Amino acid sequence: NPVISNGKPYPIRVRLGEETRRSLETIENTVFNSSSGHTASLGSLATVTQLPPQNEIRRENLQRLVVVTARLEGTDLGTAVQRVRQRVAAMHLSSSVRVVYGGTYEEQQKSFAELSRVLVMSLVLVFGVLLSEFRNFAAPTAILTSSVLSIAGVVGALLLTGTTFNVSSFMGLIMVIGIVAKNGILLLDADERYRAEGADARTAMLHAAQRRLRPILMTALAAITGMLPLALALGQGSQMLQPLAIAVIGGLLISMLLSLVVTPVVYFLLTRNQERSHTPDPELWSDEKPALREASIRSE
Repeated sequence: NPVISNGKPYPIRVRLGEETRRSLETIENTVFNSSSGHTASLGSLATVTQLPPQNEIRRENLQRLVVVTARLEGTDLGTAVQRVRQRVAAMHLSSSVRVVYGGTYEEQQKSFAELSRVLVMSLVLVFGVLLSEFRNFAAPTAILTSSVLSIAGVVGALLLTGTTFNVSSFMGLIMVIGIVAKNGILLLDADERYRAEGADARTAMLHAAQRRLRPILMTALAAITGMLPLALALGQGSQMLQPLAIAVIGGLLISMLLSLVVTPVVYFLLTRNQERSHTPDPELWSDEKPALREASIRSE
């Protein structure tokens, strides 16, 4: 323990004389006197062993520094660091010992923090673009609800395939946000056009979903098919982008359902009380004619 003098701590280390530390035997035979007057040798009080000396002693900011590195096999970086943290916590180190996890793990955490900011920024930008296009808060809210829920598909795909959540899969998640938003635009744009023709909220949404079902499915399936070779790691160097492809495929699979169910339901609930632009044509929107006349949409 340090000795405090004039308000400053001074570390003090006591070392035996040169003649008493020439060998392990002389160290073990060193006699100590207790405060009660009893004597005992060091060998009777402790086990003395000799350890190999360090080649060098590294210091940083006047503090002793020990760097521990490892090569991982059969496990990912996040799992390995978590196990190391558990082992270190079980050691109950002194408060004077500070453990810092750096290297590749530190760079990974910095990348995750930066990508998290990019994800939030992308959501804000998408919301702004949708707001300027639809000029109401209902459409952006409905579309982004599906976009955020599609993250469940990304996580599910990574879990099913045993793929780690890394920088590459994080980039795939950001891509899914944009693709799902595009599907929502296709659906709600048709809904707005049908409402402009005089349809009520329920009828317009049903016909919009029927009309945009095929384009949404074709877009998602085409993107999934294009990502399959990368997801299967076919080709040299494709393993680096494999998590990205798996994340995109998982997000697109669930987005097909979200775009056709969650987006219209949320938008319908937010706009069902809005007044129609003009009186609907009974012949055009009659239940006896479920198929809309193409002439009503030719103005596109």
